[in-house]
Amino acid sequence: MHVWAPKHHVGKKGTTISPLEPTAAKKKKKNRKSPESRPNVVLIHGFAAEGNVTWQFNFGVLVSRYNLYIPDLMFFGKSSTSSADRSPDFQAECVAGALARLGVARCDVVGFSYGGMVAFKLAEARPGLVRSLCVSGSVVAMTDAVNRETMERLGAGSSAELLMPDTLKGLKALLSVSMYRKMWFPDRFYKDYLKVMFTNRKERMELLQGLITSNTDAKIPVFQQKIMLLWGEEDKIFDIELARKMKEQLGDNCFLYGIRKAGHLLHVERPCAYNRQLQRWFAYVNSTEDHVQAR
Repeated sequence: MHVWAPKHHVGKKGTTISPLEPTAAKKKKKNRKSPESRPNVVLIHGFAAEGNVTWQFNFGVLVSRYNLYIPDLMFFGKSSTSSADRSPDFQAECVAGALARLGVARCDVVGFSYGGMVAFKLAEARPGLVRSLCVSGSVVAMTDAVNRETMERLGAGSSAELLMPDTLKGLKALLSVSMYRKMWFPDRFYKDYLKVMFTNRKERMELLQGLITSNTDAKIPVFQQKIMLLWGEEDKIFDIELARKMKEQLGDNCFLYGIRKAGHLLHVERPCAYNRQLQRWFAYVNSTEDHVQAR
């Protein structure tokens, strides 16, 4: 698994790590925490892009305050596996294994869309590792019913048709339903994006198949962590009403915050609002943990 990690963790054997940090992160400021003492934050990407592309508008704000870990899930970016397991549970175990090799014992996890489902699995399986969750545009489990209702509402024949486009028209349709604002890009952008971001098509189709759970098997776990549902109020894929229902199911440790004039790609459309609320969430989690430790 390929993981972007802080420089002080680069080079650990067994995990491919991108060795570069932005020059802005190298500038030392007074009273800045040392890298080893900063909170660990894991950013897990969605289905239409790899890690660094997904978080490009959030990375620069967060990297000077937190130890960021940005994995490429299996069959995205440089990550691959010989395993036949295509479930989000397996993706979560791969992330946990990579973090263990990097010496991460405790972290806050941020998941977007498909990455949110992986984040939920990671929190359920490794409560000692995951301190808190912040999830956007996702569900705890993609059931038959949720998948069917979503595809019918969006006019898509299947999740593969929507999320794995192979034409400019298909990619434009995906971006259209993912964003609140209509944005124009030249066809060259779409052609390059299709070529670069939609690799490993066979394996990713299998990931989509491994994502869907039968209605009878779906159960809402009891999470030990505090959970923030950070939502675009105009999300057309997983609307905010679904987020409200999920909040009720997850109980008192779950909070919901909606960002106005933002769709599914809220971290791209409203990055300032997203980053601001994300940092407020981390501050809240830190303060509650400090309060518990002080008792």
